[in-house]
Amino acid sequence: METASYRLESTWQPDGGPNGRFTFTLFNLSDAPLSGFKLVYTSLTRVIDRAACENAVFLRRNANFHEFAPPEGVAIEPGNNWTFTVSGLHRPAKHCTDGAKSAYVTLADGKHVTVLVSDLLLENAVSEPPPVLLPEGKLDLPFALQPWPASIDAKPGEGFPVVLYPAEGSSSDDLRAISTVLSLFRRLFESGHAPFNLAASPQGRALRFVKDISLAAEGYKLVFGADEITLSHADAAGRQYGLTSLAQLLHGARSNPNTFRFPISGTIADQPRYGWRGCHLDVSRQFYPSADVKRLIDILAWLKLNIFHWHLTDDEAWRLEIKAYPQLTTTGVLRGPDEPLLPQLGNSAEPVGGFYSQDEVREIVAHAASLSVEVVPEIDIPGHNAATLAALPDLTDGQEAPESYHSVQGYPNNALNPAIPLTYEFLEKVFDEMVELFPSSYIHIGGDEVANGSWLASPLARKLMEQEGIEGTFALQSYFLKRVKDMLTARGRKLAGWNEVAHGGGVAAADTLLMAWENPQVGIDLAREGYEVVITPGQAYYLDMVQDEAFQEPGASWAGTVPPAHTYGYEAEGDFPEELRSKMKGVQACIWSEHFLSRGYFNHLVFPRLPAIAEAAWTPKAAKDWLRFCAIVPLSPKL
Repeated sequence: METASYRLESTWQPDGGPNGRFTFTLFNLSDAPLSGFKLVYTSLTRVIDRAACENAVFLRRNANFHEFAPPEGVAIEPGNNWTFTVSGLHRPAKHCTDGAKSAYVTLADGKHVTVLVSDLLLENAVSEPPPVLLPEGKLDLPFALQPWPASIDAKPGEGFPVVLYPAEGSSSDDLRAISTVLSLFRRLFESGHAPFNLAASPQGRALRFVKDISLAAEGYKLVFGADEITLSHADAAGRQYGLTSLAQLLHGARSNPNTFRFPISGTIADQPRYGWRGCHLDVSRQFYPSADVKRLIDILAWLKLNIFHWHLTDDEAWRLEIKAYPQLTTTGVLRGPDEPLLPQLGNSAEPVGGFYSQDEVREIVAHAASLSVEVVPEIDIPGHNAATLAALPDLTDGQEAPESYHSVQGYPNNALNPAIPLTYEFLEKVFDEMVELFPSSYIHIGGDEVANGSWLASPLARKLMEQEGIEGTFALQSYFLKRVKDMLTARGRKLAGWNEVAHGGGVAAADTLLMAWENPQVGIDLAREGYEVVITPGQAYYLDMVQDEAFQEPGASWAGTVPPAHTYGYEAEGDFPEELRSKMKGVQACIWSEHFLSRGYFNHLVFPRLPAIAEAAWTPKAAKDWLRFCAIVPLSPKL
């Protein structure tokens, strides 16, 4: 690796502007003077007052892309530096990840060179390390089960069987189920001892399968006998979850025998608390290769989560191959200094792309299905479409003034225009390809964060609003989404979306599932309007949120501080009135990727909170126990 030529360091302090100020220092580590250059950095703490910077000229911003020039005549000699301050910020920096995520310089000859970026420091204050987030934990029963079962009455044994194997007379379906969970275990714990064997073993214990249609969907019952274990189940998912529990029990007893045991007798009777036990992944802000997506799905299956909500498009990139529009995954994914999509969220001088081919999608969907995980795809419309519109400029109203509105993330004019007929032709073709790829009964269409004021400067939109008697952005969004819902209904699919789908009159509540993210009360309000609801509040279930107030703790903070104890203890049903309970389908974790620049950040923020949500989704409220969870969760696999 060649030695870096430049490094950018930064500090933040609360004085010097309404939201404090950044001080940036660019060091020249090369052998040549640096002059006639521009500096770009990406940061989620955006500059909104162009004039409020000292010793630099603010050139332009696009969302979190910021470009500056030094004052005329500045040259940085080798070993020297240039310092400037920026104080016109849209919010204060609260954490180490609120500074520059990446940077590059554009040299006088137009060449772009990546600049190394240091962590944001807190100026004039000691940046305390974050505290330990998990206490040691305490077990009443020494069993490594996660999520904890609905009911357990089992006695721990002194030893454990070397393997479990199918009893004589097991069906080929039973053998395949064992093989599937064995393969899952092997992928997650590559050096772990296999919990199952298909052939009988004298040191093992037989496992007898019983079909029992009186058990709940996805439920199972384990009876531990001296000679064999009986696994009763009503369906394939229940059988898989029973096998997963046995694998967890054996793995815990074997890997940590001082803490965990395997049952010698007794029963486990188990079934999920909710039918929708979801985890969302945003692959637009950062791209995750197929292998990472499959591994995350493996972890969901291990934790008995059954929905993978795949957020495939956003302002930053369109990641799903659509054969009718190849531009979406050429122009619409490439971020770089000279590309239509500028660097964002940690991109530097090198252009970055990435998308999922339709063959990869089929493979991922099949992988998930084999583990009882349903893939719910999302294309986010009508907002969050900067990448789409860069790839397909014919979808814009050419008469609309540029930057006539901005999204909350700072993107100008980023919503699909409901008044352009081509918008609907585009979506029809996209949905035609999606229904072939995704067997899920739901297609998630986003519907979130359309900026109030969107489309009002579009003559085509004004004309449509006049014709239809529509007033305001959200009523026009409702008009648009009703047409989208009709498209999905015609294709045998139900509409899922974020809670803002209900704005401006919403869509018909029948066959519509909305995700309440803004705050818990929203879910109750939606249920009262007749919508089916999944609870996923930023204040508890958004896994990009910081886990502590310490400056060194990474993550976002707009929804507050979300320590694992809060995520675990949060009760999604909350104040749900009894008569609306049937509308609440379940809960979901959301992994938004703005801050996930590395696997280390991903694992730090997602774990242990993802297993905490898995337990909240499965385990009855009365059976939850924070200290027990803390004792078991270190066994959880990570990405």
